[in-house]
Amino acid sequence: MSGTIEATMKDGRSARVTRQVLIAIVLAIATGLFLRNGMGLEQAQAARVAGYLHLPADVFLHLIKMIVAPLVFSTLVYGISHAGDSTGLGRIGLRAMIWFLTASLISLSIGMVMVNLFEPGTGLGLQAGGAASGIDPQALDLRSFVLHVFPVSMTQAMAENEILQIVVFSLFIGFGLCAIGEKGRPIVVLTEAMVALMLKVTGYVMTLAPIAVYSALSSALIEHGVGILVTFAQLLVEYYLALALLWALILAAGFKILGRSLGALLTAVREPLAIAFTTASSEAALPKLMERLESFGVPRRVYSFVLPLGYSFNLDGSMMSATFTTLFICQAYGIEVPLATQITMLLTLMVTSKGIAGVPRASLVVVAATLSQFGLPVEGVAFVLAIDQFMDMGRTATNVLGNAVATASIGRIEQASGTLQTTDPASDEVIATLGEAASLAEA
Repeated sequence: MSGTIEATMKDGRSARVTRQVLIAIVLAIATGLFLRNGMGLEQAQAARVAGYLHLPADVFLHLIKMIVAPLVFSTLVYGISHAGDSTGLGRIGLRAMIWFLTASLISLSIGMVMVNLFEPGTGLGLQAGGAASGIDPQALDLRSFVLHVFPVSMTQAMAENEILQIVVFSLFIGFGLCAIGEKGRPIVVLTEAMVALMLKVTGYVMTLAPIAVYSALSSALIEHGVGILVTFAQLLVEYYLALALLWALILAAGFKILGRSLGALLTAVREPLAIAFTTASSEAALPKLMERLESFGVPRRVYSFVLPLGYSFNLDGSMMSATFTTLFICQAYGIEVPLATQITMLLTLMVTSKGIAGVPRASLVVVAATLSQFGLPVEGVAFVLAIDQFMDMGRTATNVLGNAVATASIGRIEQASGTLQTTDPASDEVIATLGEAASLAEA
């Protein structure tokens, strides 16, 4: 009962934030057009006014940078330490992780291919305000890159937001905690508390999102004129075309395993998909999604483990969106990114996106971390923030669809192999407990 009440409260908060963002967009358009056309500002004056209006968005970006390192560290360590604490789940977990990693690579690749095909940011001519203005391809040769990945000092990596080094250190800590077992329990509990703390802090930061949206969009309109709305509309159309291609591949993979019953699955999960799209909150759809998967016939011991795990490791829409957005920002600033560097960025996004499903606007956090890692203008995130609410709706629904198809498919494979014909209540209890632990990031 308490879980239902909590989900309802989160659903209400998501709807409230959505309304606030939409109001901010309307006010920003009115403000930007009035100051751009009604006041008759000269170019220098318009740039000065736009700079001051952009200040809240800059503050928002500083706060995003502030939370990246502890957030990535705590969520990765917590996720690894809990995902590996039951050898009895090895078979289901292995099948799930193979599916998740394959889907991740496909999602990221679609984003990279489509943004290079459409080139939605080309010609915008944005100017980087910070020191990060581009990529030096020579700085990312194989030897230098490999050495750079491994941290000399964890504190230095955290202070400089060196995301790859933080990931490597987190992996060692997470697997180390799995290896020492009960001795590491106090650290696991501490990490659990740190995850809850960082999610709460992130929630505080994200309450500023409507103000940041107003700031970013109004200043963009003052500086670039009404034509920027055409650019945003074009970006959204091309972005949703990329999502449509991803949906087609997800459904094709589901049809390969589920056959004609895929149609019944889509009918069953219509409501959670609608909830995810309208609220831009995957956690709001989770209780209903579990209910619908059970009614479809997915065994409880499968969905209670695979689905929460998928919420941390199988974010198809978020990963495609992160690739699309990162390279769009590069195009908007006129930065040529070599293919080898794009692939490196893709792999970085695949790792850094794991474990932060419960983070509000997690894709923006991941994009900001990746831009910082490669010396690219992080302020580009503020430019995209103006329409991120509409992008978030699509990627959240895609995340839910990807996890529904993955969970149903793994359940079908387990049933076909005959491994779920007997019921082990103790094993069910372990799986349910792990499911609750893995879904902490969504609570």
